Amino acid sequence: MKKLFILGSGRGENFEAIVKYLNSSKISSEIEITCLSDNPHSEILKRAEVLGIKHKYLPFEENFEFFAGHDFDLAVLSGYSRELDAEILQTGTFLNLHPSLLPAFKGHDAITRAFQSGVKISGVTVHYLTNEIGGGKIIAQYPVLIGNLTHFDEFEESIRKLENLLYPIVIEKVLEDKVFDFSDLFSGGCGGNSGGCSGCGGCH
Repeated sequence: MKKLFILGSGRGENFEAIVKYLNSSKISSEIEITCLSDNPHSEILKRAEVLGIKHKYLPFEENFEFFAGHDFDLAVLSGYSRELDAEILQTGTFLNLHPSLLPAFKGHDAITRAFQSGVKISGVTVHYLTNEIGGGKIIAQYPVLIGNLTHFDEFEESIRKLENLLYPIVIEKVLEDKVFDFSDLFSGGCGGNSGGCSGCGGCH
């Protein structure tokens, strides 16, 4: 059984997308998901309860003790508001989702900074987490175009939709010890779960 920890602090929309995708995947019976949050009142914990997913309030200062004391195959950050230090990251494999095409726009407020910068292409990156902000080997990236008439809300919505499409597929591939390929994106999500390419919110 593959053990997956999902860490989040907020609303949990991306968490729900991950859970629903993995629950319908061919390896669903091989995965045990646990939701962890540093916020005892977070929506992500409420979503986990509704979805029937194991969940736990984990204060930030207890992270090292928890991860060092548990065997797990993968831990992924999904709207987690804190930075994990090197000691914690050495306990296992951690993934992060970032709303830009790294190495551009590392750090906080990446969506706003990308839009305000005037760039015409931004996107989403999934990468292995290291103690360097925005560092770690990149696993997958996908672009979002910013047109001259694109409003910020439209751009942000496209990013969020793409996050919910890309991240679950990459997580599945990592759990399977397989290499992510762009064909996985179209066969696993764009054409299947999103109602065709037009359902991605204009991400390509």
